[in-house]
Amino acid sequence: MKPDLSVKIAGVKFSNPVLVASGTFGYGEEYKSLIDLNKLGGIITKSITLEPRDGNPPPRTFETLSGMLNAIGLANVGVEKFIKEKLPFLRSLKTRIVVNVAGSTVSEYVKVVKRLNRTSRRSPALAGGGIDMLEINISCPNVKEGGIAFGSKTKSAYDCIKAVKENTSCPIIAKLSPNVTDIVEIANAVQEAGADAISLINTLVGMAIDTEKMRPVLANVTGGLSGPAIKPVALALVWKVAKVVKIPVIGIGGIMNTEDALEFILAGASMIQVGTANFVDPQTSIKIINGLSEYCKKKKIKKITGLVGKLKTD
Repeated sequence: MKPDLSVKIAGVKFSNPVLVASGTFGYGEEYKSLIDLNKLGGIITKSITLEPRDGNPPPRTFETLSGMLNAIGLANVGVEKFIKEKLPFLRSLKTRIVVNVAGSTVSEYVKVVKRLNRTSRRSPALAGGGIDMLEINISCPNVKEGGIAFGSKTKSAYDCIKAVKENTSCPIIAKLSPNVTDIVEIANAVQEAGADAISLINTLVGMAIDTEKMRPVLANVTGGLSGPAIKPVALALVWKVAKVVKIPVIGIGGIMNTEDALEFILAGASMIQVGTANFVDPQTSIKIINGLSEYCKKKKIKKITGLVGKLKTD
C-alpha cells in the first residue's frame, strides 16, 4: 500500500510535506518547464510587500563553502501586480499556495494581508482556487526596515502577528529568525498571538570579503547565509521549538535530500521547505517526495505524520 504523505495544518490539507521556500522559487511560473509543480506539497512565493521593491544593489548573491549568501532585499512586484499578473497562474495549479508577506511597518503588513484576503480560498467572493495560507516574514536580515526588526523581540513579534491574524481569514505561518537570543521565547509569543504554524529558520547573518579589493563581496556588506552550512543550527532550533509549542513547526535550512528532510521531521517538523537546493537542482523537492514515500514503505510506516517528533534522545 502506498504510504500517506498528506499533512493538514489549520484545516489546509497538503498532499505531502514538501514545500518550496520563499525567495528560491520566484512566483512559481519560472519553474513550470523544469518541474511538475502539481506534485509539490505547496509553493511559497517571494515575499510580497505593499509597494514594488527593487531590492538592494548588486552584487547581492555569493556562493560560499557549503552555502550561499544573499542580500536581495525583498525585491518584488508589489501586492497589486502580484494579484493581477502572478496569482492567476498560481490559481491554475492543484498544489497549495502560500504567499509570503513582508512590510516595513505593522500597518504595511496589515494592508497587504487585507488585500490578499480577497483572493483567499476561504473568501466567499472567490470561486475556485485561491491563496491557502500566508507566511509572515518577520525575519529577513537584509532590509533596513521591517523583517527581523519585528521578529527579534517578543513584543514586536507578538504585535505584528496579532495584527495580521485579526485582519485575515487565511491561516498564518510566522517565519522566525535564528538571529535572536531566545527563539523559544519568540515562538511562544507568536503562538500566543494566533499563529497557526511556525516556519524556521530564516537565514543566518553572514558576510564575505574580497581580499584583493579589500572590500565586502556584497554591496549590502552582510547577507543571509543559507544552504547545508546552516543545517545543524536549523535542526537544533526546530527541535527546541517543536518540544515547546503546540502548533506545527515547518523546518527550513540546508535541506538538500531525503535524509535531510527526514532529520527535520524526526526533530519535530510537520513539514519542510526546500530552498537553496532549488538553485542546484530544481528537481530536488520531487526527489525528496519520492524518497519519503520509499522510506515509509521500507519502514512499514502508513502515514508520514507518524514520524513527526519521533527522535530518540534517551
